[in-house]
Amino acid sequence: MIEQFQKHIDRHFSFLKNSKLLLAISGGLDSVALTHLCHQLKLNIALAHCNFNLRGKESDNDEDFVMQLAEDLDLEVFIESFDTKAYAEEHKLSIQMAARQLRYDWFEELSKQLKFDYILTAHHADDNLETFLINLTRGTGLDGLTGIPETNNFVVRPLLPFSRQGIEAYANKCKLKWREDSSNASTKYLRNKLRHDVIPVLKEISPQLLQNFQTTLSNLNDTADIVEACVQKVFKIAVDTSNEKEIKFKISEFKKLKNPKAYLHEFLKDYGFTEWNDVVKILGAQSGKQVLSSTHRLLKDRDYLILTEISLDEDHHGILISEKDKNIQIPIGILHFDKVSVIGDLQSNIIYLDINKLKFPLLLRKWHEGDFFYPLGMQGKKKLSKYFKDEKLSLVDKENTWLLISGDAIVWVIGKRADNRFKVTDTTKPTLKIELK
Repeated sequence: MIEQFQKHIDRHFSFLKNSKLLLAISGGLDSVALTHLCHQLKLNIALAHCNFNLRGKESDNDEDFVMQLAEDLDLEVFIESFDTKAYAEEHKLSIQMAARQLRYDWFEELSKQLKFDYILTAHHADDNLETFLINLTRGTGLDGLTGIPETNNFVVRPLLPFSRQGIEAYANKCKLKWREDSSNASTKYLRNKLRHDVIPVLKEISPQLLQNFQTTLSNLNDTADIVEACVQKVFKIAVDTSNEKEIKFKISEFKKLKNPKAYLHEFLKDYGFTEWNDVVKILGAQSGKQVLSSTHRLLKDRDYLILTEISLDEDHHGILISEKDKNIQIPIGILHFDKVSVIGDLQSNIIYLDINKLKFPLLLRKWHEGDFFYPLGMQGKKKLSKYFKDEKLSLVDKENTWLLISGDAIVWVIGKRADNRFKVTDTTKPTLKIELK
């Protein structure tokens, strides 16, 4: 196997030869074999082992084994101990998901601190098949059927083309020692049940199962590339605007498609949405209709769908500003307050006020239904709802509008229009300049 592994590295992962590598090792067959293979190829590796404290003395023995292996091979080793059960309870995760999150968060932290270029994991062809079947049984799209990626950002999986049987044959031939995880024998978990009860039957039916599976994955990934190209083409046409605050889709473009649900799924699948029938229905719903995920909101606003992140930390009670404050952070930027003697050019993000007309503390808050002001340069008052309509603001724009209040009066629709009652005159002294940065 060492010759096959060498060729695989040369052909697909030559960049590993000149990289600093962190190898995730449990002490089991797969990660021990990967450690010896990389050591034989003289790759620059260090070991990282997680003790999840889930199997009592057995977990501690795994840790001792890894430390001894590192000493035998003269490799640097990092050990971290976790209270996995407590973490799972605190974050409402399964034990498996908690362990995975703890593991990869720690690997990433190590990589940043000690400047490792890549993290190696020992996933192999049988793991890939198990993952495929798990996704298949739970219901998935094309993404769930394209297998575990060989590279994913800084994580590299050089054993993916190799079978568990081949890895074990190599380990036995080299008389390697490894640890057996007793929990792997249990069929309590879906992966183990597939491994012990389902896949052996499939291999009996089709002795070339893994080879055929690799061909299937290759075909599916080719198809995924075609789908992605088509999705990106439609995305460019359907998106009206896109920035860090929102993505605005043109509804008219979805109505031209034979299967708008499929495209909406591709566009929105990374934002936590699951009720896809509700997402499709919003295309024909009245303005103001919305669909929520745990992190995002999809809002129907006239001829558009607007995707925004759900904010959990906005101050709904407002922010008080004293006369001594110079800089105030708000969700749309920083307000800078300065007393000046010269008035500069008027801009949407800068206003000049007669400070003697202001009542401190000032208040920053969101707009409310029924709010009105006296727009600078106009006669009389105007409801904010009418002003927003005239300015053609979207529902999201309205929600993100902040007001500066003095007493009960609006001083500034921030970033948009000042109020006439606080304007500077020839006799104004001193003048307060407020800038939104």
